[in-house]
Amino acid sequence: MTRSSFEPLLPFKGFAIGHHTDLVHGTGTTVVLCPRGCVGGVDVRGGAPGTRETALLSPTCKVEVVHALALSGGSAFGLGTADGVMSWLAERGFGYDTGTALVPIVPGAIIYDLSIGPLRGNTKPTPTAQSGYAACQNSQSDGMAEGCVGAGTGATVGKFLGLSQCSKGGVGAAAIQVESGVRVGALAVVNALGNVEQNGQILAGARDPNTNDFVDFHSIWSPTVREAAGQLGNTTIGAVLTNARLTKSEATKVAQMAHAGISRTIQPSHTPHDGDTLFALSTGERPCDYGRIGALAALCVAEAISRAVRKACSLFGIPASSDVESQRIG
Repeated sequence: MTRSSFEPLLPFKGFAIGHHTDLVHGTGTTVVLCPRGCVGGVDVRGGAPGTRETALLSPTCKVEVVHALALSGGSAFGLGTADGVMSWLAERGFGYDTGTALVPIVPGAIIYDLSIGPLRGNTKPTPTAQSGYAACQNSQSDGMAEGCVGAGTGATVGKFLGLSQCSKGGVGAAAIQVESGVRVGALAVVNALGNVEQNGQILAGARDPNTNDFVDFHSIWSPTVREAAGQLGNTTIGAVLTNARLTKSEATKVAQMAHAGISRTIQPSHTPHDGDTLFALSTGERPCDYGRIGALAALCVAEAISRAVRKACSLFGIPASSDVESQRIG
């Protein structure tokens, strides 16, 4: 599968994606609205996750459907964006029928972006329930903005040399069309401790303070670097979307397999300092072997990660991959 095989993430019948972007404070929220009957799974691999409702997605738990997914900046504060998403859904009659009320099921995950942007007193303003509601209002089913938008606004990568030497991260997306009308896509919010690589080349990451060249993690790792890495928050979060027919346990397996896309493109990944988390969402329209869906999902995640840094822009003095490359050429 070559890069030319990939295409834009949408349209996926029934899915809509919206961003709320706060460029003033360097943070934001991304929401995936799901069609009725959407099945979800999740796999958490990082050692420092921030998540909501992931236990409910276990195949051993009762609820089968997911109504939306909330991805946000703001560290644990950003988990509150799902409250706004729930309000938006409830107003429109979406939710799990408990017999007395409809309760929207909105899993979520966050990245740590509190080190980016201006402070207000001793804290940084973070996304709120209103941010989640606004992202729903901004949702569309015919495209998705990438780069420094939504949950990717304050994302950074390559932080093992400290914040001053990192590069800008962001949000990216990619999809693959296969036979019988089956589609698999992924979106990724890339805020990793490690570098983002493709075909052995570093696309974005830690920069040498003297040359501004990207630095290979394994060539510089030391106890001092480890201490600096542990002081910063990192994580790559995202979702696989497919119209293939998956059970809850199969969606969970697809989410597990999709993590291979993180391992292929982020070095290192799934560290004690990252909260790497991937969801899988299925509309159930088309039959297809779920093992194949998982393999394609990993390819889409890898492409989405590389697109996230290629589409990013410099922000708050942190250079994007394209700016670093132009400086090296110049």
